Amino acid sequence: MGREQSKRTTAALTETDIDAIGPIVSSAHLAAGALPGLSEVEFGLILAGHAFDRWMVRCMGAAGVPDLSAVEVLVLHTVRHRDRPKKLADICLVLGVEDTHVVSYAIKKLELAGLVASKKAGKEKLVAATKAGADACHRYHEIRERLLVKPVKATGLPDPTLSELGGLLRALSGHYDQAARSATSL
Repeated sequence: MGREQSKRTTAALTETDIDAIGPIVSSAHLAAGALPGLSEVEFGLILAGHAFDRWMVRCMGAAGVPDLSAVEVLVLHTVRHRDRPKKLADICLVLGVEDTHVVSYAIKKLELAGLVASKKAGKEKLVAATKAGADACHRYHEIRERLLVKPVKATGLPDPTLSELGGLLRALSGHYDQAARSATSL
């Protein structure tokens, strides 16, 4: 088939042809239910989640701090947030991490790297970003502005739409959390 004929064939796909393909999902058997669009959102979350993890790790590496996991990058940014020390339980709550051991391990690794420091406050352990941690976050921010924010902004997607999307994703996470609680009792 020649290049021109291939272009015509691709261009000739009708909406009916596209509908016959079905939604873009990772598991057609899950999309066969009452809300196929939710399966499309889930596939989007899978792809976006993995891409976001890769981005965080590589951006922090470009900022001069290689070998951190996505969770460790998230913990560092959370600890740096508003430049106030954070309790382990608060970090877990903000990030939605149930297993405190995951965050405890991340804090230990960040402490060894000199990016955070912890101290006791009564029975609580408080974690704060060090100057090196704050500097790493600043370099990450600069790289993010140049490599991610600038091209996303160029798409013309308005900031209020992005904020609305963020709100929808947070609301959807609540539904998944409630469904997870319900599934635990089955």
